[in-house]
Parts: sequence; structure tokens; C-alpha cells
Amino acid sequence: MNEETLKLDIPLLLPDVEDARDQCIRRLQQNVQHHKGVLHSHVTANGGPPQLCIHFDPERTSFSAVRRAAQRAGADFRERYRHERIPFAGLEVADAAKGVEEELEALPGMLHARVNYAAGLAFVAYDTEQLGRETIERRLLSAGVRAVTPAPVEEAPEPRVVQEQRGPAFMPRWMRDSRTLVLIGLGAVFFLAGWLGSITETLPANVALVFFLLTYLAAGLDVARHAIPGLLKGRFDTDVLMLAAALGAALIGEWTEGAFLLLLFGLGHAGEHYVLDRARNAVNALGELMPSAARVRRGGEFQEIPVEKVRLGDVVLVRPGDRLPVDGEVVRGESAVDQSAITGESVPVDKAAGDEVFAGTINRENALEIRTTRLSGDNTLNRVMILVAEAQEQTSHTQQVTQRFTAIFVPAVLGLTLLVMVVPPLLGWMPFRESFYRAMLLLVAASPCALAVGTPAAVLAGIAQAARRGVLIKGGAHLENLGALRVMAFDKTGTLTTGHFTVTDVVPLDGTGAEGLLRVAAAVEQQSNHPLALAVVRAAREKELALPAAAGLQNVPGSGVRSEVEGREVLVGSLKLFAGRDAGNGSRAPLETLAETVASLEGEGKTTMVVRHGDDYLGVLALADTPRPGVRDTLQKLLELGVQKLVMLTGDNEAVAREVAREVGVIDVRAGLLPEEKLEAIRALQREHGAIAMAGDGVNDAPALATAAVGIAMGGAGTAVALESADVALMGDDLGQLPFAVGLSRASRRIIRQNI
Repeated sequence: MNEETLKLDIPLLLPDVEDARDQCIRRLQQNVQHHKGVLHSHVTANGGPPQLCIHFDPERTSFSAVRRAAQRAGADFRERYRHERIPFAGLEVADAAKGVEEELEALPGMLHARVNYAAGLAFVAYDTEQLGRETIERRLLSAGVRAVTPAPVEEAPEPRVVQEQRGPAFMPRWMRDSRTLVLIGLGAVFFLAGWLGSITETLPANVALVFFLLTYLAAGLDVARHAIPGLLKGRFDTDVLMLAAALGAALIGEWTEGAFLLLLFGLGHAGEHYVLDRARNAVNALGELMPSAARVRRGGEFQEIPVEKVRLGDVVLVRPGDRLPVDGEVVRGESAVDQSAITGESVPVDKAAGDEVFAGTINRENALEIRTTRLSGDNTLNRVMILVAEAQEQTSHTQQVTQRFTAIFVPAVLGLTLLVMVVPPLLGWMPFRESFYRAMLLLVAASPCALAVGTPAAVLAGIAQAARRGVLIKGGAHLENLGALRVMAFDKTGTLTTGHFTVTDVVPLDGTGAEGLLRVAAAVEQQSNHPLALAVVRAAREKELALPAAAGLQNVPGSGVRSEVEGREVLVGSLKLFAGRDAGNGSRAPLETLAETVASLEGEGKTTMVVRHGDDYLGVLALADTPRPGVRDTLQKLLELGVQKLVMLTGDNEAVAREVAREVGVIDVRAGLLPEEKLEAIRALQREHGAIAMAGDGVNDAPALATAAVGIAMGGAGTAVALESADVALMGDDLGQLPFAVGLSRASRRIIRQNI
């Protein structure tokens, strides 16, 4: 039997579908397979958008007929089935996300629902013939979550995660955003007042009781808001058990114990709110890199439109200094593009017709016209945002075990409490008053805080000690995990290296001094803001050289620059800038003799610049993004602490990466990685070695930081999104603090085990 294959991009058939595992894709496959001559179909995803591969018999149907059938099926699905992201507010506990999902999936006509607690988004797919958006929003509201209506596209075209406004409008913003922490702080003050008044007998018992009641209100309000609605719907979770334990303590007159239980548990809730806000900020920080509008050629002229309205194939104009609004291919113009935020490359990359470019990167020099190859919802930056949100949503193995344990433990404790309360009096073993007292003691003793009190002191002490040394650890789990890891991965640019170019070699030709070479090059380059030019000027200033005046600067795209110093032309750039040029009789060295020097320096992973003044070649400058001072010793200390493997992950080229790795002492190097490939490298390392840590500083590192068991961000040089996505931030921008943090984690783990 003959067989041919048709491949169609799923985003073209189903533009709203972002996940290759979406159930609608399976339904589409089933519909297409019913077409005459279709043998079978499947989904592939080879680094790009997912594709629907349709295998058919050409003797029974044609290529065009199969394509039309697939397009008709996609159109039918778009008309009937709808995929939406619904921003929401009000979900303040991660455990509640599963309950909201179950509520949504119980709706007739709902194909699937997923609630992202970290990003504040509900992803739903539903049959419009059975279900409407209003019904979904009502169900969310009944589950304690309210949908947030986004602003019109013209006013706010970028999707943003909406922060919930807590508290009255007259409150200061910090107080509204930290309402739970404020309540816990008040509860702590009330508890201390009542407790100290009781043990010192400076307060009457009734006054101390009032303070304990105020503690119940302040610390228990947040717990009750989640426990009572869940209980009414038949969900028994930790909140229910804690509230029952506090009420039980009050019923037997142990107000101090009940207030203290609620205070501890309320503090845990407050920490959860804080983590939620940090997670949402990570997605927002990514969104800030995406331009809201694009200049698109329509009818022979360029019009500015919202980026969401840009279509595949549209030609977009990007001016110098602007961020690119789309992923695409350059069709006109030549320029250098700073794509370090996406790929991690340490120097702007020259782009010309036919080259691929990414949304969120910065056009440095000349105007570019770019043909759009991906819609705004599918561009590289948007995929990074989705990866971060999904990685933050994932729960750890311990969390999963705890959730399963809680589902059994809480009803069991409540049931056992009821039996202890009722059975002994019925059998005549003891009076009801005594059995009730024992049941309440059992309830209080079985509360999770009874196990938790062994860890908070050690964790808080460890986090405080780390903060004093400039290491921000965003939670006890990360403090514990950091010391247990045996593999650490590092980004190169800005993490293992300084992230800034420096002049490493000044190689003058015979008859030219090193200062003369640097002086002429800096005179020209001081007119440019290119990172390489800035490094040359910085080197000249460090030597306090007097720079002559340069008459104008002309860019030679992809090769270098041209100017004039002391009445003679100056050329500074790569070897190809001089190809075919006649050096003249005054040249002290033919161009061929420079090739060996350039090849040798570039073989060491350095960037080279040849300088010619008039007819004379002055020499070669070499620049590199150099390793951070002391980084080799830092990595050696990590190995001595028990870390077994160090890995470098970078978007830079292989030669540069290998040279830096040799200097810092890293053996496993993986270069030329895009954000998705860094993420896959992390996942591969985790499959091979278990939990690992990842250290980075750029937007391109954010998905990997969020996916790693412990993400570590460089604080001073790190981008906002890297800091928000990471679990540990080295606020002093000093990688040398990492061995201290690992050692502190191990000491804290030992103390926690001893306490338990």
C-alpha cells in the first residue's frame, strides 16, 4: 500500500490550543481519521510548534482533500469548542487549587480545566453548545474564587496576572498587599500580651482571655475563610483539622494552646500568600519585556497596532533601540540585535536578511523589517512565560505525599475524636465530660502543628543567618533542599562570568606601541554604545590615555566601523572588514600575517578587532567576558562540600563556552542552548541524577530556575524575572556565598532532624 504524509501546524488549525496534550487535539485526530483514505494520524513536536501528521493512501484520496478535511475539522472545533485563560483572584492556598479544578470539571460541557495557583490563571476548554463563560465564572465564585475581567486590548494588550487588592482602598498599599501578615502580627502581639499577663499574673484572667480571643480572631480568620467553605462541600483538609483543634482547646479551657496553634498555622498561611505574590511577579516581570504594539506594513505604509493583532506573514518595522514585538525572519536591513535576555549570548548578534529573530530582544543599530513567523501567543518570550508558570505550578514529591496523607489523616483524626467522645460514655467506661476532655486532647495532639513545631525555629534561624550574609532563601523547603543536592548547573554569562566584556589582549605590530593601538581604537569606539566599543574605551581610560578627536562614525554592518583620526581613515573590525582592500605601500604588515594572531586568539574563545590607521595596520585587540574573580575556588569548595557534578548551560557558542569552562574548572559543558533547550537539559539531568540546583541571572534562565529543585539567582546582575523565579538569591551578586549557603543548609537539616 502506498502511503503519503501531510504535516499541519496545530496552532494554524487550533490557534487557541497551546499544549500538545490538549484533549481537543485528540478529538481533531479522531475526526480527521474518519475521512476517506486516511490511515492514521499522530502529533509531533520537534522543538517548534506541535504538528498534526496525517498518513493517507494517495490512491483513495488526494493531498489537497486531506488538507481541506483537516482545515474544516479545525474550523468546526474553533466554532464549537473554546479555550480560554481566565485570570482570577481569591485563591490564597495552593491546596485549594485541586478543589477548584474538580468544581470546574464537574460542569456539563467542560472538556478539561486546570488551575494555576502560582500564576492566578484558570485554563479551561469547553463545548459552547453546553456551557458558557458566565456559568464558569459563577462556578468559580461558588468555589471562593472570582474571575477578573481583563482590560480591552487597545488599553492593555499584554496579558497580565492580576494582583488581588486586599483590604479597603484607604489602606496603604503595602498594608493591603500584606493583610495576612498584618493580622498575624497583631495576633502575635495579642498572644504575647495574654500569655505574659497570665504567667506573671499581672493581668486578671478575664482580661487575658480577651487577648486570647483577639488572637483567635486575628490568626484564625484566614484559616476559617478556607476551612468552613471546604467543610460545607465535604472537603477535609489541614485547615479543617487546625480549626477543629483550636475550637476543641477552647472548649476544654486551654485558650493558650488553642491560640498558639492558630498563630503557628496562620503564620504558615501568611508565608504561602507571600510565595504566591512572588510567583505572580515572576510572570509579570517576563511580560514587561514584550512590547504592546507593533508597526506593521498594511497597504504600503506602516501602521501601529496591538501586537495581538499581528498575523502570520505580516512585515513588522523595528527601529533602532526598540524591542522586537514578534518572532520572525529578517527580510530587509542589517543590524546587531541584543538577544542576551532570550539566548544568553554575551554579545549582540549581527542579523541580516534570512536570519531568525526573537520577540523581546533589542535592535541596537539600524532599522529592520521582519516577517512574522509566530503569533504573539506562540513566540519565544511567551513560551518562556508559560514554562515559568507551569514549572511554578508543579508540586514536589513531598507535597504530593502530604496531600494524599492529609486526605486520609484528617477524616481519620476527626472520626477517632468522635469515637473517643461518644463510645466510652455509651459503654459506661467514663462520664461524658471526661471522654469529651480526652477527645479534645486527642484532637489538639494530632494537629499537624504538633509535628511542625520541631522545624520552624531551625528554619527561621537558618534563613535569618543567610540574610545577614546577603543570601535570600525564599522558604524552609529550599533551605532544606539546597544541602541535599549532588548536582549543580550554572549559566555562563553573568553567573560564572562577569557579564561584561574586557580587553584581555593588546597585540601591536612592529613599530606600533600597545598604547598607540589602544589610543586610536578608543578614539573611534567612544562614539559607539556597542558593548565591545564600551570595553575598549574603558580599557583606554583605565590607562589614562589622552584620546584624539575622531571625525564621525560609520557602521559597516556585520564587519566593524569606519572613522577618521588625525586626517587619516581608521577601520576597526573583524578580518572580513579588510577583505579585498588595498593596504598601500606604507603598510607595515600584510593582512595575511594578522590572520594567525586572530585565529590563535579566537581559538581561546575571544572576540578580536583588527585596527588600521590610514595605510598602516596597528594590530589586534582581543576581548572576552572573563570569569568572575575567585569563581574557580568557589566551585572547588562546592565539590569539597559533597557536590559531585558541575554543569555549564549556556546559549553562547561552543568555543567560548569551552574556554570559560576550562578556566573555571567545569567539565560538563552544554552550549548553544535556547530557553526550551536549557529547560530540557535540566529535566534530563534530573532524570539522571535526581533533584539538582540551577544558578543563573537572565530571562533565558527563568524556566530552568523554576524547574530545578533549587533555583539560584545572581542578585546584583540578575534580571527581575530570574530573581522572582529563583528559590535562592545571592543579593550581593557574589557567587562565593554559594558554598556558605550549602553549608548552612546542611547544618539546618541536621538540627531539624534532631528536633523531630
